[in-house]
Amino acid sequence: MSLAHQNIEALVASCKQKDQKAEFEIYNRYSKAMYNVAYRIVKDEHYAEDVMQEGFLRAFMKIHDYKQEVAFGAWLKRIVINHSIDFYKKQKNLQFRDFEEVLYKIEDAAGSEFEVDFQNVRVEQVLHAIQNLKDNYRMVITLFFIEGYDQEEITEILNISYANCRTTISRAKESLRKALTEMN
Repeated sequence: MSLAHQNIEALVASCKQKDQKAEFEIYNRYSKAMYNVAYRIVKDEHYAEDVMQEGFLRAFMKIHDYKQEVAFGAWLKRIVINHSIDFYKKQKNLQFRDFEEVLYKIEDAAGSEFEVDFQNVRVEQVLHAIQNLKDNYRMVITLFFIEGYDQEEITEILNISYANCRTTISRAKESLRKALTEMN
């Protein structure tokens, strides 16, 4: 059976045996999705390509650590996300403030003064608005809404407190709401 017709478990088993053709097949299957993940975080197509490729290298070097507790794609995605965030922090010296030390907290307002007609908002507009958010807002919005991580996972990935994560998500949602309102 050719590699193109093998299931992912068989390809992973071949990768554990250092089969470069199996690695190439996995790369071909997942590279576009992993590039998109990296691009949403690092915001540069050339860096995203590098980060994505390094993510694959890390994955193939740690393939023996993959225990099939989660889908292979999810495991690979976590590696690419972590590497993307590490890269981004090194490039931008991104520092999160600990909002627990701030004297005030912003809670999600039950009724926001900004109402957006989401029926007329296009995906491109939303992605553009997200790309134009402050870096820490863009990162948490991407991880929360696009990548589907919950707040506990985001706190681990970004190494921030739960309160900081919650506050940052709240502020990011409000900034996004404002940006979308201005577009309409």
